[in-house]
Amino acid sequence: MDSNGENLNKKQFARAVRDLERITRQIAARYIEQGVPLTWRLLHAIEGEAVADLGFAGRHEAALRELFARPDEFKYPETDDVVDFSSSDALPAVFAFAVDAYERAAQHGKPKLALAVGH
Repeated sequence: MDSNGENLNKKQFARAVRDLERITRQIAARYIEQGVPLTWRLLHAIEGEAVADLGFAGRHEAALRELFARPDEFKYPETDDVVDFSSSDALPAVFAFAVDAYERAAQHGKPKLALAVGH
């Protein structure tokens, strides 16, 4: 059985995940609506904006926020090439949320540029 502290930590983590996902999807939606393709450079920008969100920082402790930082060994290009994760199955949280937002937008008839993720 989990202690109250462990349950609270699980709940805090789950809230932080939902919060970061919401923030990331809102950021991605701005670009999707403008028809901007998902490039590596844009993906890095979305990640930077999401993890630096002041509301996110204010709602969650630093130690919890650090869990969402991309590990140093997760190196991705920083180019204007279209994002392609076809050869990778490990994605940082913000990357996964942004890619999913673009894929869902394409499935729902958003601008063709919204599906800029190759498979």
